[in-house]
Amino acid sequence: MSATNHDASGKPSLPRAHVDTKLLERRASILSLLRAKGSKRVTELAQELGVSKETIRRDLRVLEDEGVILRKHGRALAAEASSFETTMTQRQNTLLPEKHRIAAAAAEEISTAETIFIDEGYTPSLVAKLVSTDRNRVIVTASLPTAAALMNIPQFTVYLAGGRVRGSTMGCVDHWTTAMIEKFRFDVAIIGANGISIANGLTTPDPSVAIVKETAIRSAQKTVFVGIYKKFGITSFAQFGTLKDLDLIVTDTHMPAHRATRFAVNGPRVLRV
Repeated sequence: MSATNHDASGKPSLPRAHVDTKLLERRASILSLLRAKGSKRVTELAQELGVSKETIRRDLRVLEDEGVILRKHGRALAAEASSFETTMTQRQNTLLPEKHRIAAAAAEEISTAETIFIDEGYTPSLVAKLVSTDRNRVIVTASLPTAAALMNIPQFTVYLAGGRVRGSTMGCVDHWTTAMIEKFRFDVAIIGANGISIANGLTTPDPSVAIVKETAIRSAQKTVFVGIYKKFGITSFAQFGTLKDLDLIVTDTHMPAHRATRFAVNGPRVLRV
């Protein structure tokens, strides 16, 4: 029989692991409610979950720090809601060690590729900066920051697929962009997404972005998805691919092994780093 914990007054207290489990379950419930309803006020969440408003505010602060929710005008909403897209600044301050590990692993996986498409987004941009300079390569991207970061590397010939520039991500979209990409054939495409799920595949909030990603996937011999574990199970507005379009998923070890297996059964190899 295990020993019973006691608080300062000598009264029995709940084991710490049990308290943490309840806290994690409550935060998961908050996120599920926000994803289902779009947004909610603190008072609504407190009433539905049977806890105080201050408890909800603490939970929301943690979830916001993790980058999975946003608080606007007194309401909380899921960061991956179809009507919302996180900014590059937010992405650069969320789970950085995990994103750097993912990028390093992905760069290693594509080390022999000579023609590469690099998607817009923060994690793909990290992959771009880690591509080996051991050989001449052609790199195509719709991302202004990625093109700027690579353009002075002598071994790389860099093409920017230009078009309308989106201020939130500094990525190019619309028919000018897709018309250029569809003319190329890539050894590999590095692709990100706002959401990836078994049922709905790869999704993003903006249809114009989805078309660029879909065009790049069609033009690539091999497609590698890079993304943190929080992307999985999320469905956004515009679909641009299925799991069968992917050859490799690179994510972090917060993704449980059993869940990774479920994704692998549906097509791609899954690498957790």
